[in-house]
Amino acid sequence: MAASSSWSPSVVGSDLKRSEDRRGPCSPAVVPLPIQLQLLLLLPITYRNLEKMKYVVVTSGVVSGLGNGVAASSIGVVLKASGLRVTFIKIGKLFTCLPEHTIHMDRCTALRFTLPRKDPYLNTDARTMSPSERGEVFVLDDGSEVDMDLGNYERFLDVELTGDNKITTGKIYQALILSFSLQPDNVCKLVIRFLRCGVSFTPCMTLAACDRQGEKRRLSRENSTGLSVVPHVTDAIQEWIERVALMPVDGIEGQPDVCIVELGGTTGDIESRPFIEALSQFSYRSADNNFCLVHVSLVPLIDIVGEQVECIVSLTNVPNIWHVPSLLIDQKGHEAILGVLGLSRLAMEPKLDTWMNIARTCHKLHAPVRIAVVGKCTNVSNAYHSILEAMLHASVACHRRLSVDWVPASDLDEETSDESPDLHEKAWSLLKGADGVLVPGGFGGHQGVGGEILAAKYARENNVPYLGICLGMQVAVIEFARSVLGLKDANSTEFDAGTRHPCLVAMPEACLGSRRTYFRTVDCKSAKLYGNVKYVDERHRHRYEVNPEMVGELESAGVKFVGTDEAENRMEVLELPWHPYFVGVQFHPELKSRPGKPSPLFMGLIAAASSGLLDDGSMLQSPAGGVENGHGSGPVPIKVVSRSSGSGYASGGGLDLEEGVLGVHVSGAALAH
Repeated sequence: MAASSSWSPSVVGSDLKRSEDRRGPCSPAVVPLPIQLQLLLLLPITYRNLEKMKYVVVTSGVVSGLGNGVAASSIGVVLKASGLRVTFIKIGKLFTCLPEHTIHMDRCTALRFTLPRKDPYLNTDARTMSPSERGEVFVLDDGSEVDMDLGNYERFLDVELTGDNKITTGKIYQALILSFSLQPDNVCKLVIRFLRCGVSFTPCMTLAACDRQGEKRRLSRENSTGLSVVPHVTDAIQEWIERVALMPVDGIEGQPDVCIVELGGTTGDIESRPFIEALSQFSYRSADNNFCLVHVSLVPLIDIVGEQVECIVSLTNVPNIWHVPSLLIDQKGHEAILGVLGLSRLAMEPKLDTWMNIARTCHKLHAPVRIAVVGKCTNVSNAYHSILEAMLHASVACHRRLSVDWVPASDLDEETSDESPDLHEKAWSLLKGADGVLVPGGFGGHQGVGGEILAAKYARENNVPYLGICLGMQVAVIEFARSVLGLKDANSTEFDAGTRHPCLVAMPEACLGSRRTYFRTVDCKSAKLYGNVKYVDERHRHRYEVNPEMVGELESAGVKFVGTDEAENRMEVLELPWHPYFVGVQFHPELKSRPGKPSPLFMGLIAAASSGLLDDGSMLQSPAGGVENGHGSGPVPIKVVSRSSGSGYASGGGLDLEEGVLGVHVSGAALAH
């Protein structure tokens, strides 16, 4: 239903925006009737004070998995298309358990809290999150490890977020506890209050009785009554939101115009209560035209009783999620939000031509390209969500319909042929039927590593395009050392600490966040795909690296490490020069891929799998002029040979491609067939 031009609070809005008693959140009633996914705009009555930050808070109903993250991202796209600067904050509560810690009080007393394993755990970030249960761990430029929703925000709006854009229960409680000096009896009272609010402690949770250098006022021991959920926790949540909302994320100085806050979980979750209470208080503190609540829920519409529900936007099924912003615009959802925020006269009509061109192109593609993703958690696609998105971005730019075969790495092992021959045969059938092979980053020990090594060997020996990311690069090194150098027991010390030929060793410190990689030469596929640059900035998340003592031996046998750190001590990018496309990188290029701006290395994989890149020196031609930095000097003509129709050159940008052009990558280079 299209939103009305005159706004008033709906019944649901009155329920959720509670009265001043604030004793707890209400849960919307569940009606056992045919239902439809709806997006509710819960609107205040009056408008005033345009100078302050505008907030759009996105919550979900009593059913999870409805896509409030996609709704929040799509709202951001529409607001940005209307000429506004947008930032995001994601509130999440639960991940997996923390590493073991000890509780210290007054620097001398230690307490241990042991709770049943079924209880939820506190966490400060997604470092220990299980990909098979919670999806991938997304890494930001500043090294923060967050959940995959922040990746959606970055991809949709092409922004760079920080760890502060993610609020967790652990962060809030940690900040509070470190800010106050507590006596032992007050800690006990604090724990009891938290438990009653649905918060559970890990088997050992750190509570340090110290200050945070005057960030917050210190309660004196004589007058301290301890910390409470209300007001201390709720105040801390609100202060965090207000502080982070002012930080620009689009690379432009000055504060954003609108902050979109997504509350994870479902209404009624006991773990959500402190956050819902904080947002309820926040809505009362905000001026009426500075706060808009968007509720994503399953809403029954009963036509027979003549109900009139205003400000509801239907989110129907679409070919791909890139169509969701247009649904909001078609139903005047953006006008409703802008009206609530008092921005109707300041915002321009949203322009989504380029965005919708991508969305329409995606589901009209016919020429297929099949990629086999060989990994440890392929039964859960969210474990490789950014990988899938990056492949999709590249395939759309190449005008290819992407087909992904998820190959469990362990099923490729010889042991599986004896235990489960059907699974073994199926896995190898998928691998051999693919146009290209991708081995992503890994987690969870050595399980499946043998199968990934076999996948790298198959791609190398059969000239199948291969892209190895993080662990995918490492298994390629192991495979080459075993098969070409003849070092049968070559391995990583991560998997075999006693190996006689450690081709991968532990780093002194974990490499996390954005790091600069320098190309030793521009005469390599990787550098040319990036636009003939001298260096690139990509995000890392790894603890092991190629053994510097084996680099010479590997290169003498044919491996080329074309990218390193500034000191040339750490190998970051490898290529096999004679191979059509065999690239391994220690970083994660998928994390910076965007719709319309695909990762160059993924672009290379899809193009090679679609048409077969030439393996001679003229495959990627250098543009006129030099390159002084990591941004390149202009479009790079790229020569790609088709399996059936010869070769050609093309260059240009955008998605409205000339006839014969497969696509463009982030540097502006075009691929022709």
